[in-house]
Amino acid sequence: MIPMPASVRVFICTTPCDMRRSFDGLAAMTKQVIRHNPFSGHVFVFRNRKGHLVKVLWWDRSGFALFYKRLEKGVFSFPENDKGYVEVDAAELALLLEGIDLEGARRRPRFELEVTRSSG
Repeated sequence: MIPMPASVRVFICTTPCDMRRSFDGLAAMTKQVIRHNPFSGHVFVFRNRKGHLVKVLWWDRSGFALFYKRLEKGVFSFPENDKGYVEVDAAELALLLEGIDLEGARRRPRFELEVTRSSG
């Protein structure tokens, strides 16, 4: 998979996509459905209606990169909502691409940096 810094956000489009779309078509869908800039350096994930094909679009500062995966058996289990997209972290994307359903997965408590606001 794509080596991603921790600052990269991952957006999964929950609307099925026509897998004939390539770089420009997926970039347009990023703007229209996910409502984000495809040149942001974030990762955008799309799947087909049947759920066995996935395309991942990423701008790497010199051009678009496209990752394409087809399952020979089974389907990808993506989260759903009414917004048209879901944000996940890189670890969750790796699990999804391995065929793990996040619905039943539990996240154990981890360290979270407390954000303090300065008054002023």
